[in-house]
Amino acid sequence: MGAYLSISDSAKDYLVGLLEKRRSESESSEEKPHEKGEIGIRVFVQQPGTPQAETCIAYCRADEAEDGDIPFDVGPFTTWIDKRSESFLEDAEVDFREDQFGGQLTIRAPNARAPKVSDDSPLEDRINYVLYTEINPGLAAHGGMVTLVEVVEDNTAVLQFGGGCQGCAAVDITLKHGVEESLLRAVPELKAIRDVTDHSFTENAYYQ
Repeated sequence: MGAYLSISDSAKDYLVGLLEKRRSESESSEEKPHEKGEIGIRVFVQQPGTPQAETCIAYCRADEAEDGDIPFDVGPFTTWIDKRSESFLEDAEVDFREDQFGGQLTIRAPNARAPKVSDDSPLEDRINYVLYTEINPGLAAHGGMVTLVEVVEDNTAVLQFGGGCQGCAAVDITLKHGVEESLLRAVPELKAIRDVTDHSFTENAYYQ
């Protein structure tokens, strides 16, 4: 399976039940024949390397796996690992424990929120690394933070401010002389920065 993810026997049994139910529903539905193939799961991390990181499991067929996904066989079904999430899923554990309500599937991914980059890391990960190791610690002094929304086709980073930075009278200075300069210097591939924050909301602004 690889060292980056382990699935307990109880979790495998639970997932097998879910996949069999999903497969039965698919066979009795009006889905196209190619959509009724073998079903496995896909594990990925949303916003990896940030405080907002969330580890997710979703149904996945072979023809639904994304380019670069890493497949491995856990016996009863195939699991695909999102390539970008691979390093953030190191030492991750999927488990299932029964309780009075039936039971709960849990995912423990201790490295999902840890900022980490290498020379070949995706552009989004390198931007997040700068935001959460260099920029946000300084903004935190004013109760603010900035997050990456997306990177658009022309290598423009779309950002959103929150906390004391949202609606702050000094946000233009912060964006231009702080965030933008730091990101463009640290991530040369970036061409521009765009702020999509609704600054009309000033209730939490540090400077009003």
